[in-house]
Order: sequence, then structure tokens, then C-alpha cells
Amino acid sequence: MSAVPMRFSTLAAAVCLSLLPVAGGLAAAPPALPAQPAPAAPPSSQAAVKHAKRTICLKDAKTKKLVGADKTSFLKNCIGAP
Repeated sequence: MSAVPMRFSTLAAAVCLSLLPVAGGLAAAPPALPAQPAPAAPPSSQAAVKHAKRTICLKDAKTKKLVGADKTSFLKNCIGAP
């Protein structure tokens, strides 16, 4: 019975090795992207900053083990603070 896993692992190794050139070919040719200047401050960056701040406040509330009204009040103060 020990010969069956040995054959399977040999077959699996052969398949992986045969796919290696294909994977290398895909990784070797990155797509060419046109060079465009990035906008100075896209509107989505403000949303990202707001989301990051909310995430930090939620983690703080969880660390402090706040629940219910205490958690709501803490989040309003935390997110609203500059």
C-alpha cells in the first residue's frame, strides 16, 4: 500500500514541474500600462481616510470592551474628532 502514495506524489511532482514554464511565461511579461499622472487628491482618498479612522476607533472600542450606548458614544466622539 505504500507504493500508491509514492506514485501519486511522483505524478503530482511531474505535473507541477511541467506547469512551471507556463507560470514563468505569465510572470515574465507584465502588461504595459500607459503612464498617467495621478490626481493630487481624488475624492476617494477622503473616503479612505474616513474608513481608516473609523476602523481605528472600532478597534479601540473593542480593546476597551465597550458595548451598547457607551460604544456608540465613544465612536461618535472618536470619529468626529479631527
